[in-house]
Amino acid sequence: MKVAFLDRDGVINKEINYLHKIEDFSYTVNCISGLKKLNGLGFELIVVTNQAGLAKGIFSEKDFQTFSEWLLRDLASHGVELCDYIFCPHHPEGVIQRYSIDCDCRKPKPGMLTSARKKHKINMQDSILIGDKISDIQAAKRAGVGRSYLVASGHELNANDHLIAPVCTNLFEVAVLLENQSQFC
Repeated sequence: MKVAFLDRDGVINKEINYLHKIEDFSYTVNCISGLKKLNGLGFELIVVTNQAGLAKGIFSEKDFQTFSEWLLRDLASHGVELCDYIFCPHHPEGVIQRYSIDCDCRKPKPGMLTSARKKHKINMQDSILIGDKISDIQAAKRAGVGRSYLVASGHELNANDHLIAPVCTNLFEVAVLLENQSQFC
C-alpha cells in the first residue's frame, strides 16, 4: 500500500498553536478537494501529528480525543476516510510526567511513520509526506518515505527550504502537482 502521510496543523487545518477546540478549527484552502485527489491517485491517508500540548498541559487527553473524533467525523462527512490517525503526545520539556520524555515518535524522529509502516504494510518508497516544517521532512527521510513536500499554509518557511523539498502553497496544490506528474509517467 502507498500512503500520503499528512501533518495535521498547517496542512489539513489552518495553523493555530495547540489547536484543541472545535470552534477554532478551519480547513486549509481546498483541503478536502486535495485529500480526495490524493485518494484518487491511489494514496491511503494517514495523519502523523506532534501534539506537545498534551505534554505541556495546555489541553487534556479528553479535549484531544473529543477534537480528534470530531475531526474524523467531519472528514468522513465530506467523503474523506483516513487509514490511520497517529499522534505523539510527548515533549521533553512537558509538565505532564508520563509525556515528558524524549521519545522516538516526535518528529523529526521517524517513530510514527515506522510504526504505521509495520501496522499497515506500507511501501515507504512509493509513499509521500506532506508537512509544513523541516522536522516533518526529516522524519520522512529517516523513515525512508519516497517523496516529501512542504506547504506554505502552516509555519513560516525559510528561503532555502525549497532546496530540501518542493514547496507548494497548500495540500491541494501538492495533489495537483502529483496528478500532473502522474499523467506523464
